[in-house]
Amino acid sequence: MMTSTSSLSIDHTHDPALRSWLASANAADTDFPIQNLPLGMARAVGSAEAFRPFTAVGDQALDLVAAADMAALPQEVATVLQACVGQGGLNPLMAAGPALGRQLRHALVAVLEEKAGGDWPARLHAALRPQASLELTLPCRIGDYTDFYAGIHHATTVGKLFRPDNPLLPNYKWVPIGYHGRASSIGVSGQQFRRPLGQTKAPDSETPGFGPCKRLDYELEVGALVGLGNAQGVPVGIEQAEAHLFGLVLLNDWSARDVQAWEYQPLGPFLAKSFATTISPWVVTMEALAPFRRSFSRHADDPQPLPYLDGPANRAQGAVSIQLAVHLQTAGMRETGLAPHRLMQSDFADAYWTFAQMLTHHASNGCNLQSGDLLGSGTQSGPQPDQGGSLLELTHGGKQALTLPNGEQRTFLQDGDSVTLVGVCEAPGRRRIGFGPCVGTVLPAQS
Repeated sequence: MMTSTSSLSIDHTHDPALRSWLASANAADTDFPIQNLPLGMARAVGSAEAFRPFTAVGDQALDLVAAADMAALPQEVATVLQACVGQGGLNPLMAAGPALGRQLRHALVAVLEEKAGGDWPARLHAALRPQASLELTLPCRIGDYTDFYAGIHHATTVGKLFRPDNPLLPNYKWVPIGYHGRASSIGVSGQQFRRPLGQTKAPDSETPGFGPCKRLDYELEVGALVGLGNAQGVPVGIEQAEAHLFGLVLLNDWSARDVQAWEYQPLGPFLAKSFATTISPWVVTMEALAPFRRSFSRHADDPQPLPYLDGPANRAQGAVSIQLAVHLQTAGMRETGLAPHRLMQSDFADAYWTFAQMLTHHASNGCNLQSGDLLGSGTQSGPQPDQGGSLLELTHGGKQALTLPNGEQRTFLQDGDSVTLVGVCEAPGRRRIGFGPCVGTVLPAQS
């Protein structure tokens, strides 16, 4: 049986000295050096072509089916990639397991590196497309979406708004809390969505009302895509969980705070969360993230994970260090040429539960996860007040407005606001890699 070490080992594809014959992949500030090679689905802008699997390299993207047709990839990899064309998305590749994913990664490095043998630079030129010329779509068919609550700093800060003396509920440090989200409204970066309508109740009102959300918020999250599924009734042990994870994306869990406050008891989030979720289009594979794994441990005063959520590999390398940030650009800033303004930064390594633990817990009752299922991490805030991963935190529940560089103020999002999530991985002696932006824009409510 495959173990969790399948995506944790570092090999020659992570060598920081590795360079590509594609010059833009060697730029110091690129998110997509040859050490990354994220995967996505794309087609030419304005075309009616079927979406095809690509990998991002520098400012270019390599058509993987075209590369396979040139015999740049092993035949078994080529067969699976061909099955991804069209409505299939990356699901066939994800379901094939981590061994095939490593074959693809190793084959791509062999033909893209600076010292590649033969005439690969000349031959593969025909399979390269400028990323700016491509339309990107969701990387896979997402059948189910589960959002967890693994950001302890967010949970504590938000909890204090409602329960100052007891911010965390008794189960928080024992079980990965989650709820079932809505897969149909997940969109890819560039998503524009209407401000949701909803039922709300003001504290001083006897009855609720219905209308556009007034307290619209973003949530900075990381999403994990399931690769290998599990049969119904068959749990996934913590030592096997890593082999079931395909890769990570950035995730914005847009939230209607006023709708949420009225509807969430007793069953939790519903319409306050189901109107839109935005993810980044490029999936950074677990193999690419290997150099940025960190040990996972709990403070001595906290309860230690129950045995089914604890294992040597998870303790040694379960966490992933991703430097996260949120940028906001209002319509007014856009009209005057002002760049998006960074609101905060945090590190995903601070998450209270690892994705291996989340997946293991999700399947522990026999729930059958499937290839392409999306797991959200919950809002990833940092420990300091200025590291809140949502406006709810940064504005203290809407009581203290943020002032932007052009003098505009925000407590919650207004129509025309664009939010950009950014994520990069850096470590001493390692090549920096990134996720590319995750952008979403608020449109006025349906009239």
